This record gives sequence, C-alpha cells and structure tokens, in this order.
Amino acid sequence: MHFFLTDIPERTQKPRDLGFTMVMDKGLSLREVEDMIESSGNYIDIVKLGWATSYFFPKLKEKINLYKAANIPVYFGGTLWEAFVIRNQHDDYLRLLDKYQVEHVEVSDGSIELEHDIKCQYISQLAKRATVLSEVGSKDAEKIIPPYKWIKLMNAELAAGAWKVIGEAREGGNVGLFRSTGEVRSGLVEEILTQIPSEKIIWEAPQKAQQVWFIKLLGTNVNLGNIAPNEVIPLETIRVGLRGDTFDFFLKKNK
Repeated sequence: MHFFLTDIPERTQKPRDLGFTMVMDKGLSLREVEDMIESSGNYIDIVKLGWATSYFFPKLKEKINLYKAANIPVYFGGTLWEAFVIRNQHDDYLRLLDKYQVEHVEVSDGSIELEHDIKCQYISQLAKRATVLSEVGSKDAEKIIPPYKWIKLMNAELAAGAWKVIGEAREGGNVGLFRSTGEVRSGLVEEILTQIPSEKIIWEAPQKAQQVWFIKLLGTNVNLGNIAPNEVIPLETIRVGLRGDTFDFFLKKNK
C-alpha cells in the first residue's frame, strides 16, 4: 500500500480460504488478462472462464497458462460441464481437464435437470482428481428454491466432497440469491447461514450494492464471486471502508 491509514480492517492474505474474490472472465483477450493480472492480480483468488465462453476462445491454452504463471487458479464455468453431461460426454470432459491441466472444477445444475444424488456422485468422482466447487441454485428466475432446500443441497454437496459451494446469481445478479431487481433475498441468506459455515460459501455478487450488503453482513473477508475484471480493486476498497458505501461502517465498528 502506498500510504498508512488507521482503522483499516485486516484482509486475509493469499493463498487464503476466506476472503475470496472470484473473477468472471467472459472472454478477455490475452492482453486484457495480462493487464488485469498486472493491476489486480494480488487481489484475485480464482478465475472462472464464464459458462461456455472457453469453447470459442482462440488461444485457450495460452490464457490458462497466463493465470497459472500468476498463481491464480482457473476453471471452466459450470454450464460447460452441464453441456458435456447432457450429451453423455463426461469422459470427454475429464480429458479436457487433463489436456489443459485444470485443477479446479465447477459442478452445477442450473441449466439441466439432474437428480441430486447423481450430481453428488459426480462431485465425489471429480473430487478424487480436482478441487470441486459446486453451484447451488437455478438460472431460471421463475424457479424459487425454499431456504430449507438450499441448506439440504449445500450440506449434501459439501459432504460429497465439494471444497466450497457457490450461491447462484448468474453474471447479472438477478436470480437465485437475488430478486429480479437485484435485491438480496436477505431471509434466504440469513437462514442458510444458520446451517452452513460462511467460509464454505462463495456468494455470487456481481453488483456493487450486493457486494456492500454481504460485506456489511459478514465482514471484510466474505467470499464473493462473479466479480467483473475492472471491479476487483473497487471491491477491495469496499472491503476495507475506502469507498463511500462502507466509509463509515468500519470506523463505527472500531470505535
């Protein structure tokens, strides 16, 4: 940091298990990846290659290697995994992981219908060869999952071998954990937290107001995901009370 300020809440240090920032790469060029790493790499814990964008990217191996060289884990979006599963090509997906030496995997069922015990079997299988992040929630805005079911699904997926569970919000932040307006379903989140440890959850929160809400609820070192590349440093300022949205929050807490 370039200057000293008192009353700055302490951030966990990389590599960390708490205070995660997961960035969504929706098709960044190699130059853009290099620029992002130069400016924000110290604050990025993991990168998701959004949904199935990796299918089209022309220099995929080179991109993955850039992230690896910066010690930033990278993984394919859960929708790509679903695309392989629905076509009965899971073995091909495993070969894809080997080809690109990807060590993190997202398992989701936001776009396909998948019996939950089958999903958990996939998690257990994949956990033997990779670090599994499993996503809970639907991409269908009309499908409302009650809190008790979120808790049941998360517990089962963690027990099956998931390293962390992801609360679904899509890249727009308008489904799953959030209403169509982007407003947090606060009762849902608070009920989930009565049963699932916060450190085991990555909350997808692409909108600033959502990030502020989670930071005020769970503190500086809450795990947040689906962060846009140009919002990484702005998020850090929110995390430590150096943006208007949380400017007084940590000062008041410390006093």
